[in-house]
Amino acid sequence: MALRSPVRSQRGFSLIEMLLVVGLTGVVGAIAVPMMANSLAFFRLSGDARSMANATALAKMRAASVFGRERVYVNIAARNFHLETWNGTTWSVDGGTTALSQNVNLSFGVVATAPTNTQAIIGQAPTCKNDLGVDIAGTACVIFNSRGLPIDSAGLTPAEVPALYLTDGTAVYGVTVSKTGMVRSWRTPPTATPVWSPQ
Repeated sequence: MALRSPVRSQRGFSLIEMLLVVGLTGVVGAIAVPMMANSLAFFRLSGDARSMANATALAKMRAASVFGRERVYVNIAARNFHLETWNGTTWSVDGGTTALSQNVNLSFGVVATAPTNTQAIIGQAPTCKNDLGVDIAGTACVIFNSRGLPIDSAGLTPAEVPALYLTDGTAVYGVTVSKTGMVRSWRTPPTATPVWSPQ
């Protein structure tokens, strides 16, 4: 007597079913990838703006805590910034250098006007000076005195509110310091007639 094994149904996925799944995956990927790229660009730019604002606020607090001068030294060409302390004769680096993210530049792009009640004419903070008082090309500095107030390189109250601007072409962020030392962050779309909103 021969034993027979029961016949089992061995059915798999058809070619049409496989193509349907691959097609749906492609459509979802085509929608998700650009959205993810836009989100990453937003997080890079807004993160760099927050880092710049935090460094400026830290410079203000350190100047008051050491009863001296502290500055945010921005290298526009190299796209980075760091803090420096004045020891009476020289500026010395205070901490590490922070580099900007990919595609983020120190610029205000096509934006033609500064945030309300800040600068009369939009522009980066004044050029940094070396220990001998000579301008360093391609830089911008925000300097604070021992009371946490912004000053110019001569130690006087600046004529203009110092500001630093960042953009990647999708938005422009600004970090401004009022004459009372208040640090504020702003954001606008990159248009000639901006609509600045506080951040």
